[in-house]
Amino acid sequence: MKTPLFLYNSYSRTKEAFKPLDKKNVRMYVCGPTVYDRAHIGNARPVLVFDILFRLLRYLYKEHNVTYVRNITDIDDKINAKAIKRGVNIEKVTEATIELFHKDMDFLGALRPNHEPRATEYVSEMIDMISKLISLSFAYPTEDGHVFFEVATFSDYGRLSNKNLSELKEGVRIENENAKKNPLDFVLWKPSNLEEPGWESPWGRGRPGWHIECSAMAKDILGDQFDIHGGGIDLIFPHHENEIAQSTCSNNMKKFANFWLHNGFLKIEGEKMSKSLNNFLTVYDLIKRDFSGPAIRFNMLATHYRQPLDWKFERLVEAEKTLIKWNNKFEPKNQTVLPMQILNALLDDLNTPQSIYEMHQLFNNEKFDDLSNACRFFGFSSKDIKDGISIPPDISEKIDKLVEKRNNARLAKNFSLADEIREDLLRAGIIIKDSGQETTWESGQKLEIKKLKKL
Repeated sequence: MKTPLFLYNSYSRTKEAFKPLDKKNVRMYVCGPTVYDRAHIGNARPVLVFDILFRLLRYLYKEHNVTYVRNITDIDDKINAKAIKRGVNIEKVTEATIELFHKDMDFLGALRPNHEPRATEYVSEMIDMISKLISLSFAYPTEDGHVFFEVATFSDYGRLSNKNLSELKEGVRIENENAKKNPLDFVLWKPSNLEEPGWESPWGRGRPGWHIECSAMAKDILGDQFDIHGGGIDLIFPHHENEIAQSTCSNNMKKFANFWLHNGFLKIEGEKMSKSLNNFLTVYDLIKRDFSGPAIRFNMLATHYRQPLDWKFERLVEAEKTLIKWNNKFEPKNQTVLPMQILNALLDDLNTPQSIYEMHQLFNNEKFDDLSNACRFFGFSSKDIKDGISIPPDISEKIDKLVEKRNNARLAKNFSLADEIREDLLRAGIIIKDSGQETTWESGQKLEIKKLKKL
């Protein structure tokens, strides 16, 4: 490789030339979803960022030489709470949520990782790692069934987040304070009551802490040390800081991952996304609003991954128009060579905004072969991109009548009938949009006339 790949390493806080430990076994681990609810677009950002890195690594080192692991956290108190609230077992919550996660990420064109381990499948490995940390005096059990990692035993603690122990103490959430030697000590194992999932261990029936899950799964699949560990910037502390501590101490290694990559925060129209502000946006919300997967990808990647991303719908609409324009010029050839200007942008710390700029230049200069190759690499080439769909007049009239029937049901407070009509239309490819007292509809990407005729 003539020009090396440069990546910003959060650990060293510098941009470094990437050199894999073994170019025939390039390994990457990314923290995946906690499966208690549908993925919001903040969850989707690291999926799409590291999807581009995965594609680039496969391009540079060949597909069979790259291993990408993205875990699934299916042991978590939020999952327990959701299962209790619904009156179902935990597996029912996790299985349904995993299926929805896959559907949403597939819609966005994200490649599936090589491995997608679930925490529940690696509890024995976690117990082994915890036992080893205790035997090496890096962790200690308590009388009430907890096991804590003793932060003071690890001299490099705080190096990733670039903070000393006194600074970290100020922001840490104190849990089980009376049982700890130090407020920063974090839980490796905790006891479970009868309503909570639990496994037998040397410290009694319980379940692992969140941080130990990733360490055990990464070690088992990728080894004691690997090339890249990624995730959102919110994971730097405490999650990734704790992963480094427990992994390096249990494996007797100076390093856990050689590179740490983190994507920036995401806002909605300039504001922090939250349910209280009524701007909480899931991937499925965008699907229901008839935006295409490639356009969502485009909008997400138009901002550099390390920068904060301000999600604006007007930009999403523009992305849709741009991709329709580009797709109309795609060549039928299926070449795999990336244009040099696109590749150079990606080699500079995944500079996707520069890559998109270069794609605009390729279009303007009518280099449609190169544009096609670049768009295929980025996942911008798709038949699912929104375009005009002709609806027969009789079907259009039928939809109008169903919308009117739904509005009457809403006025009569028959919300179950109103929801049923909305879902029937959605399954047939019709998007209902309510704005105050006004209701409009439009065709989605996959209009099914046969289904509409049966309604």
